[in-house]
Amino acid sequence: MTSPVDIAFRSGSGPDAAECRGWFLPAAGGAESAGDAARAGEAGSPCVVLAHGLGGTADSGLMPFAEAFAAAGYAALVFDYRGFGRSDGQPRQVVSPARQQDDYRAAIAAAAAQPGVDPDRIVLWGCSLSGGHVLEVARGRRDVAAVIAVVPLVDGRAAALTAARQHKPTALLRATGTAVLARAVAVAGRPEPMVPLAGPPGSTALLSLEGYEEAYTSVAGPTWRNEVGASIGAELGSFRPAKNAADLVVVPTLFQIADLDRAAPPHAAATAAFAARAEVRHYPGDHFDLFSGRPCHDRAVRHALHFLRRHIP
Repeated sequence: MTSPVDIAFRSGSGPDAAECRGWFLPAAGGAESAGDAARAGEAGSPCVVLAHGLGGTADSGLMPFAEAFAAAGYAALVFDYRGFGRSDGQPRQVVSPARQQDDYRAAIAAAAAQPGVDPDRIVLWGCSLSGGHVLEVARGRRDVAAVIAVVPLVDGRAAALTAARQHKPTALLRATGTAVLARAVAVAGRPEPMVPLAGPPGSTALLSLEGYEEAYTSVAGPTWRNEVGASIGAELGSFRPAKNAADLVVVPTLFQIADLDRAAPPHAAATAAFAARAEVRHYPGDHFDLFSGRPCHDRAVRHALHFLRRHIP
């Protein structure tokens, strides 16, 4: 397999501008492995652009997906958002859905500029929070040839209601108060407090359901930090890419839904998939079970490749 190449590209403007960093994996054997050799040989290979979900980094479980795409004849670009992992940018560890979606747009331009890539056949891949990002970013773009949304978080309100049923009221009140305070601090221009991303049941971590701390840390890479800005707890309620899912009917879209998902409600993902007229694959697992080393990973990769071969010759 071709070795990943370090890549850097600029995202944002003004004082928010910074270098995003990641890896580019050229398509093995050129685009010929992806389907129509004659056409692909002229146009170059499709390229899958991948980024992580809430608080994730490029070195935390994404490379096995990227390597599978590259081995099958699809180039891949994996990157960190500004403020996370190997990327530059301040503030660190603060999740802004709007800013991360802008980083995806910058990554599309970076992928299109790579040698051997067809700029009109970009595929967006996202998981969890970024599974919602890719639905938003793909809207109205002619260069996005397909979208793959893995255990996607598409409705923050639905996720909040699910969390309310799964956590003790005292823990929810504490988390809500911290999120509101963090937002006020951020508006005032001061560094916002951090909260753990993953932790044991009963903790103040955003992901504190049984087994989630072990699942997340099992894929965590060396740049991953177990903390995020607390304001994201207040922002997620307005994160609702599902409401625009119908705009994707012209873009081939695959939803990969874990039917036992306790973090990204599967019923919300299924509703969004129906609105987008998307292909849907279901898996008998929880939120992290599609990652490498987990029960549903190999099947999820096979389904993603089958989807791409049919829609991007």
